[in-house]
Amino acid sequence: MVKRIILLLAISISLNGMLKADEGMWIPMLLEKYNIEQMQEMGFKLSAEDVYSVNQACLKDAVVIFGRGCTGELISDKGLLVTNHHCGYGEIQYHSSVENDYLTNGFWAMSPEEELVNPDLTVTFLKRMEDVTDRVLEGVSDDMKSVDREKKIKENIAAIKAEAVKDTHYTAVLKPFFNGNQYFLFINEIFKDVRLVGAPPSAMGKFGGDTDNWMWPRHTADFSMFRIYADKDNKPAKYSKDNVPYKPAKHFSVSMKGVEEGDFTMVFGYPGSTYQYVPSYHLEMLTETINPKLIDVRTEKLDIMNRYQEADPAVRIQYAAKNARISNSWKRWIGENRGLEILDAINKKRTYEKNFQAWSDANAKEYSNVLAQYKKVYDEYSNYRLAYGYYREMIPSNGMEIASLANKMDVLKAIYKAEKVDEQAVGKLKEQLLKKVDLFFKDYYKPLDKELTAKLLGMYAANIDAEFQPEVYGVINGKYKGDVDKYVDMLFAKSIFDTKESVVEFVNAFNAKSIKKLEKDPAYILNASFNKVYNEVIYPELNKQKLNKLNRQYMAAQMKFEDDRVFYPDANFTLRVSYGQVKGYNPRDAVYYKHFTTLEGIIEKDNPDIYDYRVPEKLKELYEAKDYGRYEVEGTVPVCFIATNHTTGGNSGSPVLNAEGHLIGINFDRAWEGVMSDLMFNPDQCRNISLDMRYVLFIIDKFAGAGYLLDEMTIVE
Repeated sequence: MVKRIILLLAISISLNGMLKADEGMWIPMLLEKYNIEQMQEMGFKLSAEDVYSVNQACLKDAVVIFGRGCTGELISDKGLLVTNHHCGYGEIQYHSSVENDYLTNGFWAMSPEEELVNPDLTVTFLKRMEDVTDRVLEGVSDDMKSVDREKKIKENIAAIKAEAVKDTHYTAVLKPFFNGNQYFLFINEIFKDVRLVGAPPSAMGKFGGDTDNWMWPRHTADFSMFRIYADKDNKPAKYSKDNVPYKPAKHFSVSMKGVEEGDFTMVFGYPGSTYQYVPSYHLEMLTETINPKLIDVRTEKLDIMNRYQEADPAVRIQYAAKNARISNSWKRWIGENRGLEILDAINKKRTYEKNFQAWSDANAKEYSNVLAQYKKVYDEYSNYRLAYGYYREMIPSNGMEIASLANKMDVLKAIYKAEKVDEQAVGKLKEQLLKKVDLFFKDYYKPLDKELTAKLLGMYAANIDAEFQPEVYGVINGKYKGDVDKYVDMLFAKSIFDTKESVVEFVNAFNAKSIKKLEKDPAYILNASFNKVYNEVIYPELNKQKLNKLNRQYMAAQMKFEDDRVFYPDANFTLRVSYGQVKGYNPRDAVYYKHFTTLEGIIEKDNPDIYDYRVPEKLKELYEAKDYGRYEVEGTVPVCFIATNHTTGGNSGSPVLNAEGHLIGINFDRAWEGVMSDLMFNPDQCRNISLDMRYVLFIIDKFAGAGYLLDEMTIVE
């Protein structure tokens, strides 16, 4: 078994010549070994040490995890941070109301005192990373049972993490790479006082809405600004009026030089998940089973939400973030299927597998049965994967909201079922729970949830096999004779979870006797019924180690099969570098897309009758007057550009850097033709979409009148 892959490849010829330009999400610690020569040949003017170092301030010190799923970057020595508008969307919505609609009107703090506090928002800095493969796999052998192997690895990981952060305020994350053939430790510093500084109106920050999402050309000002605060010693601290702006070790200089086709670009951020090395059976499962069914269910969710949002401005605000989360993956799945079909990805995989099989039969018989085992596993796994995806859509992923709220009560139930009740802990728990209840009802509309609940219950019954049907369907089919609407009428009539007042009263009065009342509540029963199927039927099968073991073996085998290739690890929301160049592309016959868009395109799309295309009057006034200031380029203002960098979810908000390491853009999307890049990269079609920093500065200065923010930036003319 190969325990160390990328670090122990003994290749006698030059590796750099074997790297594919553009494709790849590379480990910053290993740039010197595998990438820097090619990067410099493409025009990069810095060293690997300038990008990643533990001995000196470097570019990595200006990059953060923003929240729980995006990237952000520091652009001043006063903790000023920029990320995407859609990454800060939840915070903007949190502070919005009909009276102060920051989603529609935008928000700009004109002084530090006006910056808005965001409960639970964090940013995370990477301090260092370390290859700990040998330590993680110590005491592990190939002939161990899977359960024993995983147990030993978990024990080793726990010990390594505990030792790494002992007597510090840091946190440790340890993740597998190459499907468990390699492991890296990440030491992080987490800041908990992050305040909203500015955001353009949604008509700019979300310009084009779902219609333009995942598309090129784009004209979206997808950015928002925050500030990190620290204690007087520049250390992380919870919110306090005594906290001061954080002083980073490094912040990015902002370039006004712009981009030209062919320019070097580097994206530095936290890509979420990719699956480059899966077998053809995985692609078949996604394109033929999973994606079509989940696309259908999200289509119904969006139809219901859109109808209620269009009818009521308050509901539009309440469900803005939820709608955006649902529609994002919905459109990506559609594009993913389309892109894989155009690329003929399944047949490409099959051809590769045919060659792999011939090689393994002749040279590595220990891997000869891997593909046959994959086929058998996927024949069983696909149904469970679909059931899991549908389960997520029913409740956790913006599904039946009344059931999801009932689920939050399990923490109270658990504490009162303990042998000894800690009343102090109960009080604190109730306080935390009431905050969640308050946030829940701030963005909740019962008529929408009721209709959505009925629709989802009907779709699950029609699309998921009987073995995955929760017990609640026995009630629906028995007592209610299959009438889902009658069941839902009862659910909302009898549950205590449909109004804030009844839930607050229930939580405040909760004691041991309340458990029976909770367990009889129909919303709680509904949630528990689905959770039982997941915990007892779906999860045990998905958690079996068959697929994990095969993935680990197949990854090691592929790297032996192609021993002259330098592999990059799949994304796993750890800090990565991708590099490429500014470049247009041909999306289809007789069509060529240029590499940039301008303010003219925004005005062309202006349509007051469509919410997503209502250009703010102030922006139109600036356009009519040609009041572009220092941001004018050939009579207009640059807006967005595309490049060949390999990106995915999690890269939202990532800094896009030029050859000098200066910030030229903010990554926010991929082009529709290339969204299958999580599974297979096509250099002719895959393009990342970025917001030009000149448009960002133009909006801050000329549109928002918040030019004081530019004063604290380092701007390179």
